[in-house]
Amino acid sequence: MRLFDQKDIDKVIRLDTSLVSIIEDAFTDLVTKQTQMPPIMRVDVPEHNGELDIKSAYIEGDDSFAVKLSSGFFNNSELGLPSANGLMILIDSRTGRPLAVLADEGLLTELRTAAAGAVAAKYCSSENSRKAGIIGTGAQARLQLKALALVRPIESVFVYGRKTDHARSFKVDMEEELGIGVKICNSVKEVVEQSDVVVTTTPSKTPLIYSDWLHPGLHITAMGSDAEHKQELDASVLEKADLVVCDVKAQSMRLGELRSCGQSPVLEQARELGALTSGRDDGRKSEDQITICDLTGTGVQDTAIARHVYSLLVTEEDVIHERS
Repeated sequence: MRLFDQKDIDKVIRLDTSLVSIIEDAFTDLVTKQTQMPPIMRVDVPEHNGELDIKSAYIEGDDSFAVKLSSGFFNNSELGLPSANGLMILIDSRTGRPLAVLADEGLLTELRTAAAGAVAAKYCSSENSRKAGIIGTGAQARLQLKALALVRPIESVFVYGRKTDHARSFKVDMEEELGIGVKICNSVKEVVEQSDVVVTTTPSKTPLIYSDWLHPGLHITAMGSDAEHKQELDASVLEKADLVVCDVKAQSMRLGELRSCGQSPVLEQARELGALTSGRDDGRKSEDQITICDLTGTGVQDTAIARHVYSLLVTEEDVIHERS
């Protein structure tokens, strides 16, 4: 069994269009192949505002699959630490033998989550989306903007964060890295009303976005609600949308934004992202539609990125050996 740490992994993987395609294929696999994906197991640590999730999925025909431990401890910024951490174990599908421990410290989860956001935008947002809104200023907020810029011609960004200094840091870093102007907004409402596509990246426990802020052509990707106590969108937002999409419907009803809909027709009308990527269902049908995508995170994404990075790492090792 091989052990790779974050430095090893960071050398070989990038958030690029090829990674977006790999995660897109994973969503397609979820609806076109026999996939074993158990419900998420979560351990809450409320006294430290933390949680740990265990996710996994085996995709029919793959010679390996991943089991992932992913933590989010949301007071860590006060300690000078990132909120996300974790590792993945890659398992041989034929024998059950562990092939590798990917001690990525949450890097792979961050990247596959960002790539999923790009997939959601590709199928749900207007192709002409040029104004991006980002709610949150942490690592995932930055990655979501970078991922969005891979699939849409983003020209300007509106950002809101609870802490002004974090928002300023986001503005400086993103303007320098992407060459796109970033405006710091005073409210979530201001972001939503000015944007073509909005991405929410917070652990909020109360709604941040309300239906009377929505406008024709808007798309929202909600990333933050992945537990029963989290919610970024008011239920009225989903009810007003022309199209509601989620990664896994049953999971969104348990942990995501669909949980707030009660017996609303939204539950029956909601579509899974894999149905769109596979061509089984249509995504956005017109420029004026209001669309929502709720992403709670899936084991197939973890298996897909773990298998991908393992192949890159093994190739890198072979190259090094050949040179030596």
